[in-house]
Amino acid sequence: MTNQFHRTLNRMAFFTALLAAGLLLFYADFLRIATANILLNGIIIGTTLFGIGLCFVEMFKLLPEYRWASAYFHGRKNVKLPPKLLRPVALILRARPTRISTATLQNMLDMILMRFEDSRESIRYITNTLIFLGLLGTFWGLILTVGGFADLIGNLNFEDEAVLLSMQEGLVKPLSGMTTAFTSSLMGLAGSLIIGFLGLQVQIAQNSIFRELEDYLSAHTSPVIQDIAANILPEINTATKSLEKTVKEIKNSVSESA
Repeated sequence: MTNQFHRTLNRMAFFTALLAAGLLLFYADFLRIATANILLNGIIIGTTLFGIGLCFVEMFKLLPEYRWASAYFHGRKNVKLPPKLLRPVALILRARPTRISTATLQNMLDMILMRFEDSRESIRYITNTLIFLGLLGTFWGLILTVGGFADLIGNLNFEDEAVLLSMQEGLVKPLSGMTTAFTSSLMGLAGSLIIGFLGLQVQIAQNSIFRELEDYLSAHTSPVIQDIAANILPEINTATKSLEKTVKEIKNSVSESA
């Protein structure tokens, strides 16, 4: 199981290294794009770096869970409890029951899935934030472009011989707005793709733990073991009805003999 964790972590590290190498290789182009709107693009870059770090933190949080599951599956005694995600399940399985019911199995699996989903919410939020920042830059750039063209047309004097020179100077603002729109969209989408890929690796690692636990617990689940109350209640109802019938017959016999 630990090998699966290492493979996923190596894949994340290789992807990050490849990304860093690409930035170094195209450093001049990247710098030109980033400085088109240093404020918004700087926020997008900072959010992307934070998301990358968060993905690696979530991966390293899974390492104690992997170690506990591996030790428990191999039957080791006095296994140290995992820190967070699998701790409730570990407390339930601490007594090492020989068999568990199907209801208990389903409750455990639902509990694990819910905790895994909660741990991935931050990564999803960062991915959506990057998309939002890209769209925000797009509309911001379009506003600058439309406003620039409006100012340009309003200030043109076609009777002036230098109208072409004035038009050339006036095109700087709308073109800078288009640059803001395209660069922020590009960086926002690229950042969301990067965090999305790393978040997918975190999900793959979590799913490998879930599948291992599901296989192990299913092998120790007995479909015969059901809820005790669900089995006993029908028998109690039948016995109660029989007892009421017997009491009535006794009362009738006593009243007839009297």
